[in-house]
Amino acid sequence: MLTGLILKNMTVFSEANFALAEGLNVVLGENGAGKSHFLKTAYTVAAVSAKGEKDSGSSTPTKSYLETAITKKLRGVFRPDELGRLTRRHQGVQRCEIEARFKKRPLRLGFSFNTKNKTEVTIETLPTKWEGQPPVYLPTRELLSIFPGFVSLYETTDLPFEETWRDTCILLGAPLAKGPRLTEIKQLLEPLEEQLGGNVVLEDGRFYVKTKDGKLEAHLVAEGLRKVAMIARLIATGSLIGAGSLFWDEPEANLNPKVIKQVARTILQLCQSGIQVFVASHSLFLIRELDILLKSPEFQPVAARFFGLHLGENGVTVQQGDTVDDIGTIDALQEELSQSDRYIKEETR
Repeated sequence: MLTGLILKNMTVFSEANFALAEGLNVVLGENGAGKSHFLKTAYTVAAVSAKGEKDSGSSTPTKSYLETAITKKLRGVFRPDELGRLTRRHQGVQRCEIEARFKKRPLRLGFSFNTKNKTEVTIETLPTKWEGQPPVYLPTRELLSIFPGFVSLYETTDLPFEETWRDTCILLGAPLAKGPRLTEIKQLLEPLEEQLGGNVVLEDGRFYVKTKDGKLEAHLVAEGLRKVAMIARLIATGSLIGAGSLFWDEPEANLNPKVIKQVARTILQLCQSGIQVFVASHSLFLIRELDILLKSPEFQPVAARFFGLHLGENGVTVQQGDTVDDIGTIDALQEELSQSDRYIKEETR
């Protein structure tokens, strides 16, 4: 579980120190303020640490493995032409430094690279242990409709898609969970399946939503509901149960307000079950819904942090705190508020 992420000269960030909550972490900002870059950097660190023992064949992390694995993951997730392109654009050679802090101190990891680096990072802080369960990354686009054959095609062809798509498709294709946590899984699934009007099934390499009237191919389901179906499937396979982390970029995309309300509730239920959740958004409706639920007795035990990303001449600065009131003015949210005020004003004339 991540407790902090320090970025120096990473893409749009000149220097940023994210103090993370064990439960919910919400990142807000304008387009181009670095919301997705933050998610992808944190995801890269979590993914490499979680798969290190299996992929390296060693119970102890080594510099040589991590330098290769982190470089490969950064290039796969961000898709830059060269590694050095991820440094903040400025005159002269820039050095990018990233430090990830975990609840378990032996997992702490730090690395760096500069503008001229093409193929490899340098490990500055070497962890002495590996993390556990692989993280989950949900992009703004749903993936159920492209799932058939996508992983094998990605592995054999140079596709121009982020590696997060491939990682998530692998998790979507995992078998359904069994064992003592089935009761918890059922409780999380029921409200999602009610929104879907059925349950998600994988047959012959394709996803369907199975209703009382029959099966509906995933690509025939409304795109917003396909995102709900992805979450339902990942809960059913156990990828989002008990431990691990979820990185979700703009959960509200293509969802109507009624479904957003259920998604907000599911996010906090996942936090309660032990999942550390990271959300990037600029939806006032979603943020208000999360705020309302966090203040309710049902979800008050959930630890939450909010981060406001603000564009400036010297890169992006971060304001953070335990409530949305602590993160400064986010123009995207203010525009929605302003429109509501103008609408009410016109209606009362």
